[in-house]
Amino acid sequence: MQLPFKTLSFQQTQGLWFCFLLLACVPFLRLIILGSNGGLGANPVEFITRDTGNWALYLLCIALAVTPIRHFTGWHWLARMRRMLGLMSFFYLCLHFTAFIWFEHFFDLQAIWQDVMTRPFVAVGLAAFILLIPLAITSWSTMMRLLGGRRWQLLHRLVYLAAPLALVHFWWAKAGKNLVFEPILFTVVITMLLGIRIVTWLGHKHR
Repeated sequence: MQLPFKTLSFQQTQGLWFCFLLLACVPFLRLIILGSNGGLGANPVEFITRDTGNWALYLLCIALAVTPIRHFTGWHWLARMRRMLGLMSFFYLCLHFTAFIWFEHFFDLQAIWQDVMTRPFVAVGLAAFILLIPLAITSWSTMMRLLGGRRWQLLHRLVYLAAPLALVHFWWAKAGKNLVFEPILFTVVITMLLGIRIVTWLGHKHR
């Protein structure tokens, strides 16, 4: 039995691309609306930092899920959504990092460095952010051509290291507040997504 949506026209794919983009922008628009109406709670900095970090991880998981879904469903048009979802994840990660260095530390480099050195979960989060920077920079088709397909693929496998680091950062941030349901859920999700890739890779290598 053939699954629905296996083949879509270019126009349909473009329409879905814009729908995905608009949905990915909703949390940012929500922050703007809440901020304009004083709806960020008693601690707006914590609200912004937490919300942007959460959405960076949510969208990273969705981007990682594209390849397994394509593999099991044959929905190859999803590949056109992956880059946009990855870039939107990085966008929220940049907002998360900006909230940290601006709203929390007001660009005080000494205070930022001390925070990184004394709070391990901050250091782990920073490491994940640094690893994702070259992926965002080289996500464009022009960079893929300049690097060559094989080198580009090797570089973008850094996401398999960045994702667990982001998860560890998420765990530490939540565990300090005795909030473990979401970390456990994302541990299962990311483990499954990376596990599928490892099994698929081993299968290709064996063949």
